[in-house]
Amino acid sequence: MCVVLEMQRRSWPAITVDILEVTLVPTNKTRVMYKSNLNFERFNRYFYDLLRKGFIEEMNDSNGRSVYKTTERGRDLLEILRAAQELFFSE
Repeated sequence: MCVVLEMQRRSWPAITVDILEVTLVPTNKTRVMYKSNLNFERFNRYFYDLLRKGFIEEMNDSNGRSVYKTTERGRDLLEILRAAQELFFSE
C-alpha cells in the first residue's frame, strides 16, 4: 500500500521570509536556494525579484566571491512579514 502525502505550496510571504532569513548573514546563491528549500526555477523567480527590488544585495566576500545579504529595507520587510504571520497563525 502506498501512502501519498499531500504537500501544500508555500505562499509568497513564507518563501520571502525564508530567503530573507537565510541572507541575514552573507551567503552564496546555492546555499540560499537549498536553505530556502526551493527548486532552481522557483528560487530564481523569487531571488531575483527580491534583488531587483532592493531587499537583498550582492557583495563580495573576502575571497572575491559573490554573496548576498539582506538590506535594511529587506530587514524591514522581514519584520513586517513575521508580524503578519504571527497575527494570522495565532489563536
